[in-house]
Amino acid sequence: MRIAPSVAALMATQRTWVSDAGLETDIIFNAGIDLPHFASITLLDSAEGREALDAYFERYLVIAKNAGTGFLLDSATWRSGVYWADTLGRSKDDMLRASANAVSHALLFRSRNEHEGVPMVINGVVGPAGDGYQPDALYTPEEAYAIHLPQVQAMADAGAELISAITITHPGEAIGIARAAQDVGLPCVVSFTVETDGRLPTGETIQDAIAETDFSLSAKPIYYMINCAHPDHFSGELGEGDWRLRIGGVRANASRMSHAELDEAEELDDGDPQEFGALYGALAELLPNLRVIGGCCGSDHRHIACAAHHVVAPAATAA
Repeated sequence: MRIAPSVAALMATQRTWVSDAGLETDIIFNAGIDLPHFASITLLDSAEGREALDAYFERYLVIAKNAGTGFLLDSATWRSGVYWADTLGRSKDDMLRASANAVSHALLFRSRNEHEGVPMVINGVVGPAGDGYQPDALYTPEEAYAIHLPQVQAMADAGAELISAITITHPGEAIGIARAAQDVGLPCVVSFTVETDGRLPTGETIQDAIAETDFSLSAKPIYYMINCAHPDHFSGELGEGDWRLRIGGVRANASRMSHAELDEAEELDDGDPQEFGALYGALAELLPNLRVIGGCCGSDHRHIACAAHHVVAPAATAA
């Protein structure tokens, strides 16, 4: 397995790194740019979109610099696997080229900003093959491997240093993506999403989902994450047990809405950034190995700046 120096730095750091927030909701509601089917990969189709993506990430780079920590730089590929080709009116080859281009764009962003002195990991994002709220199918590991391997391979070939499975609804898909990452020689992170009761959409607990995934893999994820849920939805599930040491990241929603309510929402619910930050401070007390903080639906750079203030360094401020 290839461990890039940037990933080794992330794993060895004593300071929690920052990531970005709710890319899709921020671009749609705050930047006013349409993303067909929530696919941020479409930003790379135009100079305007690429500029918006760079401006978006620059805000979080400033937060990382102010906090004196590193930045996990995601590729804009959450909804760009081959599963989405027909939905987006593209061929599977088009999707693979787009995923590779997204990694190349992230590498270019890093090279342009190396003078800032912020360590950055190029994180190849893999989203679910289906709805991230209500899975269309519960894939076996073998099925998920076959679906996701082409995208994982394309991003690895383009220079991704880490593969992260984001908004995953069930262990079968998590295991398949992790095996694909292993076979292309990259470390992997798995992020599960939960409902308002703190359980995965399948009804499993976070603890059980992590245990099942770890048990099924020879090369385990370097850590797990929770994303696309408000801290109030899952903090009560983090009370006790060494299993919490496997959770290394949180990317929470700004909104307390359920997934079903978010699906129907026509306006952005961005919650309260100050409260968001304080809740992250409380999560850090529950998660001793917290390595990455970011956001998901409804959150933006204000929320991550507040979270960094509570978790990383009081000097961290918004861009």
